[in-house]
Amino acid sequence: MSKIKIALGQLLVEGGEPERNFDRALKLISEAKNNGSDLIILPECMDFGWTHPSSLTEAKFIPGEFSDILCNEAKKNEIFICAGLSEKNPEGGQNFNTALLIDSKGKILSKYRKINVLKQASDFYGIGQKLEVVDTHFGKIGMNICSDNYKDSIDIGIVLCRMGAQLILSPSSWTVDHSITEEEDPYKLKWVNQFISLSKIFDIPIVSTTSVGYIVGGPYEGKKMVGCSIATDKNGLITQGDYNEFASDIKYINVELKDNKLRGTDIGPKIYEEGFLNWKI
Repeated sequence: MSKIKIALGQLLVEGGEPERNFDRALKLISEAKNNGSDLIILPECMDFGWTHPSSLTEAKFIPGEFSDILCNEAKKNEIFICAGLSEKNPEGGQNFNTALLIDSKGKILSKYRKINVLKQASDFYGIGQKLEVVDTHFGKIGMNICSDNYKDSIDIGIVLCRMGAQLILSPSSWTVDHSITEEEDPYKLKWVNQFISLSKIFDIPIVSTTSVGYIVGGPYEGKKMVGCSIATDKNGLITQGDYNEFASDIKYINVELKDNKLRGTDIGPKIYEEGFLNWKI
């Protein structure tokens, strides 16, 4: 059993403004370290913003210019970083929506390319072809991204758990209509249900950090990201980020990574009990 302090870096992401986005991200990384965090998770596509047209031509290779910034900050602050970037395809063709896990020495431990790409985003990102769980001194960590956690793609999280993940990190960019106000619950149970169910079955923390800000350019122009990042464990919701569409925010949690005692065919009955395989989409 290992304890880890995680910072949820809810970041203001401006479409097509990577320099300003990184400036804010670096401040959150420094703040997280100063508050004793072992790991900080930042949002999906935190460089250009999710589905911003500039990413089609300006995305960087990984490793490359933008991932090097995060690796250097991880080493400088001696902190693990999980973050989402737009990745230029080294083989040509479509870019990828990619999440990185970087250790406290600045080494990229894992690179995950989003699998459940939304139809409206399919002109921007290709489909990832690999899931993995990576060993760290905290325990086994897996990653997915945003809509990988939809009801009809929950199998992605289940597979990570089957592979032995003791913690799942999910950089995200949750969006709502511009007319949504703070008097309304922006997501209701859209994300919480799946996270809590997976946490309950596998006794595993799941942490997802989303962006804030208005979306400019691309198919979602005019929508906004209002935060409300979440972390869950088997007992339910651990914390939730502020409802805030304009400013960066940071929350802290302490979690324990436990040995996953469920193996192989022991898992199926638990999945049925939780009702995953009975959901109507």
